[in-house]
Amino acid sequence: MKEHVARKRFGQNFLVDQGIIGAIVSAINPQRGDTVVEIGPGLGAITRPLLDRVDHLHVVEIDRDLIARLKKQYPRERMTIHEGDALAFDFATIGGKLHLVGNLPYNISTPLLFHLADYAESVYDMHFMLQKEVVERMVATPGDADFGRMSVMLQYRFHLEWLIDVPPESFDPAPKVQSAVVRLIPKDVAELNAKNHDKFAQIVRIAFAQRRKMLRNTLKGTLSDADFAELGIDQTARPEDLTVEDYVRIANHLS
Repeated sequence: MKEHVARKRFGQNFLVDQGIIGAIVSAINPQRGDTVVEIGPGLGAITRPLLDRVDHLHVVEIDRDLIARLKKQYPRERMTIHEGDALAFDFATIGGKLHLVGNLPYNISTPLLFHLADYAESVYDMHFMLQKEVVERMVATPGDADFGRMSVMLQYRFHLEWLIDVPPESFDPAPKVQSAVVRLIPKDVAELNAKNHDKFAQIVRIAFAQRRKMLRNTLKGTLSDADFAELGIDQTARPEDLTVEDYVRIANHLS
């Protein structure tokens, strides 16, 4: 089979380090009957060891050349190929208790994470390789420069765990950035306290739209002086100074 050339427009960097691959599969720890979905299987670095441990694997792939390779390599009874863009894919159509896995393309990782958050109720867990900088933003704590809209929205919906650091030389071609593997486990519905999720998401988006400004400016027209006082939130604080719970309280106050 002819060699596949990585395509920049799909953000392709193929994992080749067997030690890292083994560590990732061990972290995922898939069981025979699990419904595992690999996003962007690429040349199959994680695909093959996953198939050694599960009865059937679902994959989501956009690259037609890679789809053709997968069809030649794996029979339908072992693999279901969902052809298309993961950003537009309805993951709930596969079923529930999904184990999502992937070396996510760096150029779409942020919008893809927000897209996947919409399917949290259908997900058991997620294990993703991402740009290290993205993982830093995901797990950042209030007061950190990295703490932003992504941190708040993902930490509200998931328990996050930074698992493995992955150097550039683990890939072919080697990216110009460091990578890391992160685990996301959806929180129980009882842990989600926002009365109106859309209002919560709106408040977080507005607050971080101008993250260098004080809250009295970013939330002007949304919260009055009396609202700030009643909530016990300092108007001179900046968006990254508030906790996830603070944003929930603001949204619930306005709901």
